Amino acid sequence: MLLLYVLLGILALVILVAYFHLDTFISFVIVSIGLGLSCGMNVTAISQSLEKGIGSTLGSLVIIIGFGSMLGKLVADSGAAQRITTTLMNIFGIKYLPWGLALAGFIIGLPLFYNAGFVIVIPLIFTIAASTGLPMLYVAIPMLSALSVAHGYLPPHPSPTAIATQFNANVGQTLFYGIIVAIPAIILAGPIFGRTLKKYNPKPDITLFQTKQFTEAEMPSLGVSLSVALLPLILLTLMPWIKGHFEEGATLHTLFAFLGDPSISMLISVLVAIYFLGIKRGRSTKSVMKSLEEAFKSVSVILLIVAGAGGFKQILTDGGVSKYIGELLAGVDISPLVLGWAIAGVIRVCVGSATVAGLTAVGIIAPLVQSQGVKPELMVLAIGSGSLICSHLNDGGFWLFKEYFNLSIKDTLKTWTVMETIVSIVGLVGVLILDQFV
Repeated sequence: MLLLYVLLGILALVILVAYFHLDTFISFVIVSIGLGLSCGMNVTAISQSLEKGIGSTLGSLVIIIGFGSMLGKLVADSGAAQRITTTLMNIFGIKYLPWGLALAGFIIGLPLFYNAGFVIVIPLIFTIAASTGLPMLYVAIPMLSALSVAHGYLPPHPSPTAIATQFNANVGQTLFYGIIVAIPAIILAGPIFGRTLKKYNPKPDITLFQTKQFTEAEMPSLGVSLSVALLPLILLTLMPWIKGHFEEGATLHTLFAFLGDPSISMLISVLVAIYFLGIKRGRSTKSVMKSLEEAFKSVSVILLIVAGAGGFKQILTDGGVSKYIGELLAGVDISPLVLGWAIAGVIRVCVGSATVAGLTAVGIIAPLVQSQGVKPELMVLAIGSGSLICSHLNDGGFWLFKEYFNLSIKDTLKTWTVMETIVSIVGLVGVLILDQFV
């Protein structure tokens, strides 16, 4: 019966979010309460579980996601994103332009959350397509696939960061493995798939692209732009590796461990960005702080979704559902990584939101991570990949792409949806291959 309750709970979540368009956080809380009552928990126990789940899930996550949004805002507002794109476009030239745009999209996508990154690169895509005469989707898909991969796979983006926290996965290792898996996913879904889209000739509304274009003098140098945008990547992946070369307890070991802590890494990155992309560029401290405030407001809704998913997971645990599912799935002859990917994929198709899909799958698959000794960092990537599959009419990203490029629903399904599915499948394959070596 417990499994039936879970299935009914997920079905109720899908109906509340996708059909009734009820706020996702409220939907999670309602479903969690219903599931708790079905499992025989009393009202007090349910309330305590929700508080515990929400509190433990947010914890340091608020710091990482909050600082991540601030860093992305500064990268965008300073013109650093435009500098990276235009420079790589000049380096790669017309012949290899899609490869340069894929790299630019990936670098920009590391600090920028998906919706913000999308809005930033769209004017660049339009300008590049117009100036080179190249088909617009041939130019767009490499950048957007890279943004999507970063959104689904890599910390400090909300979903992978939250999933990593739930599994107690090492954020730095998750980022490192995620980059390895991301490379083939971006190549296949971006430049290679983009070649097949030259026949499409979208006619976007010119008024949608009237966003700020920076002059040469207004943009920071390439060195500063890259250094600031990639600083979290450098600190989160390099510091833990360096600390391993020193004896535990030694001063340098402690220092590099401190610098490699996700919260500290993001704080350092934001402080560096405040100075080099803000104050040093002539912006007042008040203006920079205003940007940071706006950045944090933009992720408040995401944090509520993450909080709701944390409460749902805790109800699964305290109600005995997770233990039951773990025992039930223990005998299933399928890789837990494939199972996690598939569960996230099914929820994604039903609900539309990659974040909701990934975080809901965590509560279901968590027992297997512990019982079967699955490397948690790889499970984060498997679920993240699954949460991207088959974006269609119930996904905000689908409509964002459709409306900006003025495509029909049919053409959006044949371009955007296929791209997202390639990203998802290649991600799973990459995780399974990586699982053989780590």
